[in-house]
Amino acid sequence: MKSVTSKGKQSTRDLILHALKSSAQSKIESLAEAAGISPVTVRHHLNALQAEGLIVVESVRRKVGRPYYVYSLSEKGHELFPQKYFSLTNRLLEELKDRLPPDTVNEIFVSLVERIMEERAGEFEGLPFEERLNYVVNLLATEGFLARWEKMEDGRYQIIEYSCPYISMGQQHAEVCTLDKQLMVTVLGTAVEQHSCMLNGDDCCQFTLPLQPADIAVIS
Repeated sequence: MKSVTSKGKQSTRDLILHALKSSAQSKIESLAEAAGISPVTVRHHLNALQAEGLIVVESVRRKVGRPYYVYSLSEKGHELFPQKYFSLTNRLLEELKDRLPPDTVNEIFVSLVERIMEERAGEFEGLPFEERLNYVVNLLATEGFLARWEKMEDGRYQIIEYSCPYISMGQQHAEVCTLDKQLMVTVLGTAVEQHSCMLNGDDCCQFTLPLQPADIAVIS
């Protein structure tokens, strides 16, 4: 997903997104004026942005006449813009790592996962193994990851992540890269081996579960 350019020459798409960012709800006419294009052309861009899930549209009824439409950024659309909390989080992590030994910092991340799972106690413990896989993929989605699982030819399973919400932060603080893996281990009750990582330049993060079908019944 492309971020929005804030400096230099902006594309028509960026101009529309900036206009939507600066106004809670915008009509086609105001967006056309902001981007310097015709309303017809704006509609084409809005259709594309809506298909990407970056904007939402709402119908507004009038006392007299036909309703009109207003457009606004979706949550996904807001994420295109620089987020100041990343800078704050990076600084907090730097402070923690300056003041605490590495083992203590790692324990904090483990405790964070434990707290997430405490809030979900009883939701997954009795599920069959493949339903646990579905559960962990959905859990990762709530944390901002895009992932799926699949069964390999040798009977083992793998989980593949295609996007990571912490990738920018992880470039400076690799500790955050343990969160998703620890969530998998906790839900699935088994070791998880990581074979690729987006932080290392790979296209995805790939995890293998060293389980054969005969082993699954033990933890189902």
